[in-house]
Amino acid sequence: MRRRSFLTELYDYVLTNRAWMLAPIIVVLLLAGVLIILGGTQAAPLIYTLF
Repeated sequence: MRRRSFLTELYDYVLTNRAWMLAPIIVVLLLAGVLIILGGTQAAPLIYTLF
């Protein structure tokens, strides 16, 4: 049996169980992760001016 990634498992869970209420939570967490990652790069001054 092949191991599947966490994101694949989560995607299958949302589709199989029709758990669409999890979609906004997942999107917000992904956006927060991207902002945290970009906060430590050269793009930080650009991000700080947006907020």
